[in-house]
Amino acid sequence: MAPSTPDSREVDSPRLLDEAALGELLEALRGDGYQLLGPRRVGQVIDYAPLERADELPQGIGAEQSPGRYRLLEHTGSDAHARFAYAAPASSFKRHFFAPKLVLLRAKRSEDTESFRVLSAQTDAPPKLALIGARACDLHAIVMQDHILGGASGRGPADTDYVARRSDVFVVAVNCGHPASTCFCTSTGTGPRAKEYFDVALSELTNVTGVRYLARAGSDRGAALLERLTTTLPGAEELTQEADLLQRAEASIERALPLEGLAAALQQNLESPIWTQIAERCLSCSNCTLACPTCFCSSVEDSSSFDGQSAERSRRWDSCFTADHSYVHGGSVRSQTSSRYRQWLTHKLATWREQLGAEASVPHESADASGCVGCGRCITWCPAGIDITREARRLRDPDGQSTEGTRG
Repeated sequence: MAPSTPDSREVDSPRLLDEAALGELLEALRGDGYQLLGPRRVGQVIDYAPLERADELPQGIGAEQSPGRYRLLEHTGSDAHARFAYAAPASSFKRHFFAPKLVLLRAKRSEDTESFRVLSAQTDAPPKLALIGARACDLHAIVMQDHILGGASGRGPADTDYVARRSDVFVVAVNCGHPASTCFCTSTGTGPRAKEYFDVALSELTNVTGVRYLARAGSDRGAALLERLTTTLPGAEELTQEADLLQRAEASIERALPLEGLAAALQQNLESPIWTQIAERCLSCSNCTLACPTCFCSSVEDSSSFDGQSAERSRRWDSCFTADHSYVHGGSVRSQTSSRYRQWLTHKLATWREQLGAEASVPHESADASGCVGCGRCITWCPAGIDITREARRLRDPDGQSTEGTRG
């Protein structure tokens, strides 16, 4: 059974929540048996983490991002009260559904024989999760993974562990009002406003005295939850403030992924010297694939105890940047960094839709819609500051002028 996804229903009348009502929302979800996952300050980053109360959400904190750089900053003025005044957190929800390491089976040597007895690796049922503060780019990434790992597309068997973790997930989205300089969701059609795949969507409206939230339901259970909260009807002022917030956010995004004609160009430039130029900077560290919310490569490994009495088989995340990922009998097929980067980029931006189908691609009008949601994490967390939008533009237009941070 494929994971269930909230429909695109939107209530006729949005509701206005104050900070106390936001606390009510979280308490209501906890009372319904959900474990909350939301943005929190974790060390020197904002990341999705277990959440108990609304006051654990970051307040007055933003994040400055650029290629190879991430720094927290303190907001002043009206944003000093904001809880969601930053772009998508450092990592996505991927690890909560597609576990970084999963024990598939355990085996123990029988006491009276030399044979091994296979033990079930099944653990307790995963908790019901409520995603708080989910951004539009991450919601699209989750739905794409539903088609790849959850069997929603019908192209292959579903991963049972993924489906179990994705069942009965409640989504509280927050429209992104403060994109980072590395974001490019407008060119992939995945943000900054959440238009679908949520139960409740919030827009954070701030002023010098405090913060309020304009709430819309995206499902029947989202509408039912809003009915349980202390809310009021918004006026024209709040609706205008929301529209201005989203308009400014969209206008602030300067980077763009040049999807039109990109897939064909990448396939035609497999021997371009640009791959070698990129490899001179690329460390093959796999940061981009680990940070990416849609990458799904994995490998299976066996391990045993020192005394030889027990063993286990595990699945763990892998990356096309590791030498062993392309290993076949006799060695690695992609022994050079240039070939590994080429594999990652051409799969993500050229052959993704062909392999996985339109349902697992971004909702862009271009036939070249890819497996990238424009969150910009691969740019931020690349130690060498390699920019996927710049390199894609260079490869699509090798004879043209490639300008970093421009639309087109």
